[in-house]
Amino acid sequence: MRLFVSVDLPDELAESVADLQAEFADAGGLNVTDPEQAHITLKFLGDVEERRLPDLKQELAAAVEDAGVEPFEARFGGLGVFPSLEYISVVWFGTETGGEELARLHEAVEDRTTAMGFEPEDHDFTPHVTLARMEHAAGKELVQELVQERDPTIGEMRVDEVRLTESTLTDDGPVYSTVESFPLE
Repeated sequence: MRLFVSVDLPDELAESVADLQAEFADAGGLNVTDPEQAHITLKFLGDVEERRLPDLKQELAAAVEDAGVEPFEARFGGLGVFPSLEYISVVWFGTETGGEELARLHEAVEDRTTAMGFEPEDHDFTPHVTLARMEHAAGKELVQELVQERDPTIGEMRVDEVRLTESTLTDDGPVYSTVESFPLE
C-alpha cells in the first residue's frame, strides 16, 4: 500500500483550487493536480506492508495526541514553488493561518514514524497544497510571473482530523482513499 499522512481540504474549496489552476492553463509543461483531492501532506510514507497497518495506526493516533493540537481554523493562499524559481518542479499554495498547528502535527507524525523505521524527511516542512507539477520548462516564465505577481486567497477550513491516506496510481493519475481518520481533540 502506498501511504501518506494528510490534512484534506474540503470539497467546497475545490472550485477555488480549480480557478487558481486555470490561471496557469497557458503554461506548457505543467500538469495540474485534481482539485477534488487537494491536501496537505504531513508525511509521505511510501510503500507499506499491510501487516504494519495496526502498529502504524496506533502510532499515528499517539502522534496526533502528542501534538496537542485542538481543532483549528486554517486559511489558505499565496503561491510558491519547489525547489526554486529557477528550477521549478512543484507549484503550490500555502497557509496564511494554521501553519504552526500543521507544523506541530507534522513534527509529531515525523517523530513517531521515524521511530518505526520510516525514512526521515530530508527537507524542512512547509505546509502547502500542490497545484501542479512541472514536467518540462516550456511554461516556466509564465509560472515565474504568476508566482511573483499573484497573492491569491483560496479559502478557509476547520481542521479537525488527520488522515492516513492510500494513493493508488492509475493511468488517469493517483486516486486517494482514506484508510483511517484521527480526530483532533
